[in-house]
Amino acid sequence: MNQESIQQIYAVIHGVPAGRLCSYGKVAELAGLPGHARYVGRLLGQLPKDSSLPWFRIVNSQGKISLPPNSESYQRQLGHLIAESSADESGHLFWRQCRWPD
Repeated sequence: MNQESIQQIYAVIHGVPAGRLCSYGKVAELAGLPGHARYVGRLLGQLPKDSSLPWFRIVNSQGKISLPPNSESYQRQLGHLIAESSADESGHLFWRQCRWPD
């Protein structure tokens, strides 16, 4: 992918409102790159830990976190989602209520 495509993906992710969730596939589609959900995931996996991009609002198409449940990254993502009221302490994401765009 070129730099313009990367910037389009980042712009979509930046636009996901607080407390809302979006799938990797929907991010790719909104960025004009339908069918490139895995690329979105790869880009997010390469973000620096101190990134201000709300990467944690991006989940898989089933409305679940795509990281190993016992990993530090999973716990970090879940913590952000709980803080924004889009998940509960058990790890359940409120996909139906929080999906963006509607």
